[in-house]
Amino acid sequence: MNAILGILVTVGMVFGGYMLAGGHMDIITHALPFEGMMIGGAAIGALLAANDFGTIKQTGADVLAAFTGSKWKKSDYQDLLCLMSELLNVLRNNPVDIEQHIEDPEQSSIFQRYPKILKDEDAINMICDTIRSMLMNFDNVHQVEELLEKHLESLHEDKLAGSHALQTMADALPALGIVAAVLGVIKTMSSIDKPPEVLGGMIGGALVGTFLGVFLAYGLVGPFASRVKAIRTEEHFFYSMIGEMLVSNLHKNPVNICVEVARRHAPARVRPSFNEIEEALRGLKQAA
Repeated sequence: MNAILGILVTVGMVFGGYMLAGGHMDIITHALPFEGMMIGGAAIGALLAANDFGTIKQTGADVLAAFTGSKWKKSDYQDLLCLMSELLNVLRNNPVDIEQHIEDPEQSSIFQRYPKILKDEDAINMICDTIRSMLMNFDNVHQVEELLEKHLESLHEDKLAGSHALQTMADALPALGIVAAVLGVIKTMSSIDKPPEVLGGMIGGALVGTFLGVFLAYGLVGPFASRVKAIRTEEHFFYSMIGEMLVSNLHKNPVNICVEVARRHAPARVRPSFNEIEEALRGLKQAA
């Protein structure tokens, strides 16, 4: 919603101010398709040339995420805490039983209760790989913390690839606008024998290229890159909570303390309250 509102305000204020100042839209509307084709086409071509298919696909998903917001909602953070609580209780009570859950999560009765988390490969791999390491007596807290830290850093960097690609595009757009403007000037110079009113229109059309490049860079693509970065950074807390809970478990804290440590690590906007988690965990015990 904010992304749509931001676009409407930006476009409305820029072009509304231009028209109120006495500007005419006919020159812009005439040149816009051609200038947009050159600038937009060059920007997309540069994006394709600079990135692999995975990054390009992720960038498309990131643009969509800028409109839809973060993937993880408050209920998902609560589900994650409940899932980890169940797994840690099984791990504490009977380590042998945990193997059937981490070796085949899709068939696990515990993971199946949380289908959205089960569909997220990054979360499942992080949970299962770390618990598997713990079962191999890899229980040195500092080593596990280091492994998780590196895992999280790598994951975060991968998630920001689309934001980096969009920011690179934003940085290039003003220069591409100049390229389009220069081509317009070349076209104008080839028609130097035309009357002044015609040349004025042609020069105005050429300057649309400069305007469009700067406007897209700082009014749309740049803010979208920042929006995507903020969303992916917030989503990263979801994965960090997994690490917080597993490390807390290695410190031999009770499971309810592990849950509380991880809960406080969630962003305030989507953090479940203490009572909500207590009620959810109580419901799990009653269901069991």
